[in-house]
Amino acid sequence: MSVDKATVAKIASLARLRMDDAALDRMVPELNQILGFVEQLGQVDVTGVEPMTAVIAQSLRLRDDVVDADPLTGGGVRDAVLANAPAAEHGFFGVPKVIE
Repeated sequence: MSVDKATVAKIASLARLRMDDAALDRMVPELNQILGFVEQLGQVDVTGVEPMTAVIAQSLRLRDDVVDADPLTGGGVRDAVLANAPAAEHGFFGVPKVIE
C-alpha cells in the first residue's frame, strides 16, 4: 500500500493539521516508508509466540482486603460517620439530585 499527496492532505485535514504543499511532499515518502515497515511486520511468522502486554513479565501485588476495626487508623466507624451526615440512605451519604 502506498499513499499519494491527496491522501496525506486528507489525513492532515482529519487530524486538523495545517500543512503547505512542501510539507505534504515531504510526508508522502515518510508515510510510505512507515507503511512498508508495517507490511514487513505482517510477513513475520509468529506462530507459537505468546502475545505479550509488557517486555518483562509482571504480576500484580495483591493483599487481602480487610477493614481495620481500630477507629484511629482504619474503618469500622461507618455509623459514627453517617451520624454527621444531613441525610443517610442505605449506609451511604444521601445527596440531592443534580440532573433531572
